[in-house]
Amino acid sequence: MVIVQVNYTRPAMPKAEWEARYTPERAQQFLAVPGLQWKIWLDGEEERRAGGIYLFADRTAAEAYVAGPIVARMKANPDVTELQIRVFDVRENMTAITNGPVPGLALAAE
Repeated sequence: MVIVQVNYTRPAMPKAEWEARYTPERAQQFLAVPGLQWKIWLDGEEERRAGGIYLFADRTAAEAYVAGPIVARMKANPDVTELQIRVFDVRENMTAITNGPVPGLALAAE
């Protein structure tokens, strides 16, 4: 399993205006991303940092996402600055011990 961490600075605009961009349709596009198990959406209002934590089934799927159209749109979006993308392997044994929300690991910890 592989985690992709995406962080960026969002534009200086009222919170309500920024939140209006986040529609159910925007979230639903992620249901079709191959190998994506889940996404957690992040927003740090004070520092205007936003992003997501993504769990992928494997590195191939994670790297395909990073090289794919969703990330390409983020890179081309002038409202997204200081974009950072990191890819990490999941330490499955330790994550299972600490009850990480990773499918299949609960059994490994028992």
